[in-house]
Parts: sequence; C-alpha cells; structure tokens
Amino acid sequence: MKKLLSAIIVVVLLFTFGSSAYAAVDDTGYVDVAADSWYADAVAYVTDSSLMVGVADQTFAPDQTMTRAMLATTLHRMAGSPEATMEDRFSDTNADDWFAASVAWAAETGVVHGIGDGFFGPNNTVTREQTATMLWNAAGNPETTTTNVYADQTEISDYATEAIAWAAETGLMNGRDGNMFAPQAGMTRAEAATVLMNMQGTLPPEEEPTPEPDNGRTLVVYFSASGNTERVANMIAEETDADLFELEPSDPYTSEDLDWTDPSSRVNAEHENEALRDIALVQDTVDNWDDYDTVYIGYPIWWGIAAWPVDGFVEANDFSGKTVIPFCTSSSSGIGQSGELLADLADTGDWQTGYRFSSGATESDVQNWLSSIAA
Repeated sequence: MKKLLSAIIVVVLLFTFGSSAYAAVDDTGYVDVAADSWYADAVAYVTDSSLMVGVADQTFAPDQTMTRAMLATTLHRMAGSPEATMEDRFSDTNADDWFAASVAWAAETGVVHGIGDGFFGPNNTVTREQTATMLWNAAGNPETTTTNVYADQTEISDYATEAIAWAAETGLMNGRDGNMFAPQAGMTRAEAATVLMNMQGTLPPEEEPTPEPDNGRTLVVYFSASGNTERVANMIAEETDADLFELEPSDPYTSEDLDWTDPSSRVNAEHENEALRDIALVQDTVDNWDDYDTVYIGYPIWWGIAAWPVDGFVEANDFSGKTVIPFCTSSSSGIGQSGELLADLADTGDWQTGYRFSSGATESDVQNWLSSIAA
C-alpha cells in the first residue's frame, strides 16, 4: 500500500501553505471560484486530480464545510484508493455507503478511530482539529517540539494538541486571523483543497513487505473481542504475506459478556473462577499446520494475561520447530508475562519476546515492530 506518510513529509518539505505548486488558473470552471481567489489553484488541482468534485454543475461551494466521510474519501483517493481487508467496524456505516471503502481503509490504517461508542459520524462536519489529527495519524504520529502555538490553545481538545502542533510546525495547516486555530470550526472545502494541494507530489514506490523472521510459511492466529486485535492481525498478515486464522469461541462473547465493569458479566465470572476459562473453540487446529515455520499469536489483555480463549489453541497444538511471536492489544495494560505464560502452557516451540500494541495502533506501528524483529 502506498503510504500517505511519505507523501505528506516529502511535500511539506517542498511546499508551504501559502505557496502554489499548481499553475495559476484563468478559468476555474466553477461559477463560485474566482480565478484570483486564494484557493483557486487548489480547487483546480483537486478537480484535475479527481480528489474532489463540485457539489453541483459548475459549483464548488468553497465555503461549505466538509463531512468526516468526505475527508476520509479524499485521503483514500490520494493514497491511491487501496483496498481495505477488514470488515466494517462502525455501527453507523454500511457496506453499500458511497464512502464505505474509504472509511474502512481509514480505520484499518489508523487514520480514523471513530467518535466513540462504535460510531464514525460520517455525516458530521469534520472540524479543523479532527482534520489535523487524521493527517497526523496518517503520518504515524510523529513527535513535535512545538507547543502552545495558537491564541485559542485552551480550546483545542487534548487528543488533538500534538497533531495541531505538528501541523503548524510542518506548515501543513495554518491558523486563521488573530493567530487563532479555531479547532472546533468546520473544515471548509477550500481549506481542504489547499491542504490536499500542499500534499501533492509523486507518491513513493510500493514498499517491499517487511522480511519475515524466517524463510518458511507464516501464520497469524488471533482472538479478538472488540476488533482491535483483529485489525492488528490483518496488518501483520498483509505485511508478512501470512495466512490468517481466527480463534472463534463455540459460545461467542456478546458485548454484555465482555462488560468487565459488570460484576455479573461472563468475563468477570471466568476471571473469578478459573474452571470457567476452558473455552471451547469452533476449531482449535489449523489445516497444514506442519507447513508453518512462524506463528504470530495475537490476543487482548484480560486482567494482565492473555485472553483465555487463546489457551485452548495453545494447548491443542505442537509448536516444535516453530518460531512463535506473541502480540497483544490493550488500551493501557502492558503485555506483562502473557507471552511467557503461553510458552509454558505450550511447552514446545521457540517463543520470542512479545509486543503490545495500543488500541489505536497504526500500520506504521506494525511495520516498525516487524522491522525491529527482522533486524
């Protein structure tokens, strides 16, 4: 997949927000975009590049605000419209929505994380701070040394503070009049077109997949409760050209079962009583198991250990001659001794040090980790 990160970094070094890399236009093709307007070149660029289209015949609506679905779609187009491998993860988006493929890609790559409670808010106006955050996520969350950039700094949400500082430091987004960033204001189509023009440039060549730890076939096995582990497992499989195998409990967990804040929930009962942790799986063995030399095993962290539905798979298989690499996802807990405990349970295989991904892990995070273990 062509990486949006490199496109951003390369172009930011070459262009500033106020500069124009696109030839000046005499006739913009839109009745509401004057040829001498500050955004005329940008509108011409996004139109010719098919990144954005008018809202009606000869009407661009430069002052109209963008929606979250619109911005995800334009970023997806700029990345070359790669196909997402994960299924729809939001309750307010459907597979037949015009923006479905773009939102799936943005979620899979970590560009977006939704607005909470499983919602994406596709028709919500995308704010300027959300825009900066999407771009920062796409760039792999680079660190910045800039702080307290704008006069309205206190109005910027905590989650967007570093993203906006980065956008200012790189020159990708500037503030409005009076050194105000206006974080809660909607991102206009003219502003979005300008950002996209500043990001223009030749995308880098397709990167070679990260080398696998050894030369044999690779398998990614995972159990996922909320979808975070599944998302990371898919990214690992894509980068290593591995096969995927999902561990599915015969009695699937419901959202109520997984509510750890409810003392009477299923996971709480299983936590309190180890005898209940023997979770039957739909399938606990893998076809052609002997063909795999490297096995990644992924799971969420439950009470400091690997989610126990993984135990049945580990006990049911012989890992002799295989390199086993555990990984986990969690919002705050570390990987702890979960990998070592699984290794003890297996009693076979060459188990490597595991790695913990945050619930918002990006494709860049996965690539960096895979590179580190392949070195």
